[in-house]
Amino acid sequence: MPDYQAPVKDMLFVLNELTGLDQIAGLPGFEEATPDLVAAVLEEAAQFASEVIGPVNTIGDASGTRVENGQVFVADEFKVAYQQFVAHGWGGVSQSTGAGGQGLPHTVGLAVEEMWQSASLAWSLCPLLTHGAARAIEMHGDESLRGLVLEKMVSGEWTGAMNLTEAQAGSDLAAIRSQAVADGDGYRITGQKIFITWGDHDMTDNVIHLVLARLPDAPPGVMGLSMFAVPKRQINADGSVGQPNNVTAVSVEHKLGINGSPTCVMAFEKSYGYLIGAPNQGLRCMFTMMNDARLSVGLEGVAISERAYQQALAYAKERVQGRAASQDDAVTIIHHPDVRRMLMTMKSYIEAMRSSAYVTSASLDRAQRETDKAAKAAAQARVDLMTPIVKGWSTEVGQVLTSIGLQIHGGMGYIEETGAAQYLRDGRITTIYEGTTGIQAADLVGRKILRDKGRALRALIADVRSTDAELAEYGKELKVIRAALAVALEDLVSATDWLFANHSRSVDVPGAVSFNLLMLMGTLAGGWQMARAAAAAAAHLSDGNADKGFYEAKIITARFYAEQVMPVVGAYRKAIESGSDTIMALTEDQF
Repeated sequence: MPDYQAPVKDMLFVLNELTGLDQIAGLPGFEEATPDLVAAVLEEAAQFASEVIGPVNTIGDASGTRVENGQVFVADEFKVAYQQFVAHGWGGVSQSTGAGGQGLPHTVGLAVEEMWQSASLAWSLCPLLTHGAARAIEMHGDESLRGLVLEKMVSGEWTGAMNLTEAQAGSDLAAIRSQAVADGDGYRITGQKIFITWGDHDMTDNVIHLVLARLPDAPPGVMGLSMFAVPKRQINADGSVGQPNNVTAVSVEHKLGINGSPTCVMAFEKSYGYLIGAPNQGLRCMFTMMNDARLSVGLEGVAISERAYQQALAYAKERVQGRAASQDDAVTIIHHPDVRRMLMTMKSYIEAMRSSAYVTSASLDRAQRETDKAAKAAAQARVDLMTPIVKGWSTEVGQVLTSIGLQIHGGMGYIEETGAAQYLRDGRITTIYEGTTGIQAADLVGRKILRDKGRALRALIADVRSTDAELAEYGKELKVIRAALAVALEDLVSATDWLFANHSRSVDVPGAVSFNLLMLMGTLAGGWQMARAAAAAAAHLSDGNADKGFYEAKIITARFYAEQVMPVVGAYRKAIESGSDTIMALTEDQF
């Protein structure tokens, strides 16, 4: 069983040293987020993940889900874990107090969420989607709708689901055909949605579906989409659950991974719903939910990698095989340099990804609560720039790390009984849903860099460059890290200068280079946070801090990242500057 307490120390380090949690706690409404409270919340979450959620992970994978008479059934153990989750109040950690939540910063909620994801990715998707749906309703729903559903969704008594995709409308939402017709104070929604995660289940007695559909007079394309809250069962005037609402689970998909999570085909047949926001503004409402989800999915790349790492580390410390170069007797495999290389790759990437995700989340907290307009705008610009990077880079790296975790197990990793293969299977979805890596990369290059004319990018470059002075204070100790960061930063400047100079030369250039630029920026952002972490650790060591082993490991891990990971930034730059000609050169028949 993975050690859920192990990452808590690193989580707290990132929160306290890199996100500026003390400053966030000074923002309006976040005053209770003291270091002691945050530490207590994370310790309790780790215990809950270990004792309640973690044990159901393999059970859900083995038992899967099923549909009977339009109702989805999940593993009984999933239901028991969820009931305890609701009873202990975990659903509202970072939800607003006005909606019945605890009102802690989003960044603290993200750290807690990482534990749920690491314990059971399939199970964790249910509260993740509920949180996103609740935030969309809180931000865009009218007072009547908020009063009807919000408190029950925040508590977890009811869950939420996102209904966007249709058979002919995947990433192209303009092709959505579901229809909505006015009926008194509400609407009747008809259509079929596919790939709806936790679209139906038997853990709660109601599911609030957020559905994109078209009104009869809506303009074509995405500008004609409206969003509706459609409950699985109708809601009586007193807030109690009423009659079925013609919302049916047609089937569940049989998948590569996250088997305990029902991925549903949902049918709506004149189902009663409530308009969220203004007519034809569904895309705006949807992105409130989608952007929250994209940060959370990026975190899934961290969480599933952490779980794979913990298991691989435990195996490496126990498995006796072969002899080390300096010893005659058989040793555990953690003594072999190549196993050390794999473990260090996992450890360093995980710390880099976690730091990038949490620091981005901290910008989200600032964007929501800052009172200074300039600071608020700068924080939002940073969130907008970093969200596709956190989502795309972290999930792509997660594919590599879960595969390395399996490799450390050797042949035993390929056997399902060890559990290593499940992390590889479960994590594979993360690069696909909430927008594939290609979509994240296109968003980064098209909207967040070119359309923005590089303003947010230049602000990021300036912040990274400003770190150099802090690293210089520690001289030889951080010399390698400082040099690697400087080289990587110039690679970013060179690559983006090339992009601005060449993107209009061919319509294919932005799309051809976008993936490599996303991966370049993710690797660099991770290296930047690792450098900051090393500087913070060095400061603690110079102060004679008692936790010497932890801080020394921080610096060593950051140096490994600088030496073994940061050089790929230069390779991404060279690929970007190769342009689109070769990528687009073959005719269709030549493939």
